[in-house]
Amino acid sequence: MYLKTIAELSDGRNPVSIADIAERLGVTTVSTSEMVKRLVEQGVLEHVRYKGVVLTSEGRAIAHSVIRRQRLWECFLVEHLHLNWAGAYEASCRLEHATSAVLAEALAAYLGHPTVCPHGNPIPEPGGEVALEEVETLDKLTVGRRVHIVSIQPTTTDVYAYLQQRDLLPGREVVVRAFAPLDGPLTLEVGGKEIMLGRNMAALLHVRPTVVPLAA
Repeated sequence: MYLKTIAELSDGRNPVSIADIAERLGVTTVSTSEMVKRLVEQGVLEHVRYKGVVLTSEGRAIAHSVIRRQRLWECFLVEHLHLNWAGAYEASCRLEHATSAVLAEALAAYLGHPTVCPHGNPIPEPGGEVALEEVETLDKLTVGRRVHIVSIQPTTTDVYAYLQQRDLLPGREVVVRAFAPLDGPLTLEVGGKEIMLGRNMAALLHVRPTVVPLAA
């Protein structure tokens, strides 16, 4: 779970802080530091002084194997069992632990070998490879930018439900209308309606510029 969490929090290039890992897992920074030390000794993590940790090639392969199983289950739960989109992540996390490599590949074949999960995140290949997309996070945009949501970083069911209620889903177009000062919320236009969204939550949304078709 530590390796998977670090892979989910990382963009594949930058270190992940101990504090961020602890917050995501709901444990103390002390216990996180102790576990990180053991994982460094096992050769699956590297510690970058004053910055955090990054996965080694071995650690990345392990993390991506777990992520593959979890995201395949997400697809199955949403597309075939019609489980609510917001609750699929946490439900699939419980299933990943009981899924062998053979079962994962049978599930992938049954699903037609999907490449992304319902939250827009890429599903690693069987060998652990995963394509890094060039995306921005919604909290870093300037006023007036028109973008569409590509994916949403793994988070809790409550946060997913909050975003779902506001139609902030993969594929939706969003226009940034205003930023409140002092790290206040963003004002966004989604589907012709204006909504407010805190910056921490906006940081979970990966976006790309909307391509405007050329006039005929």
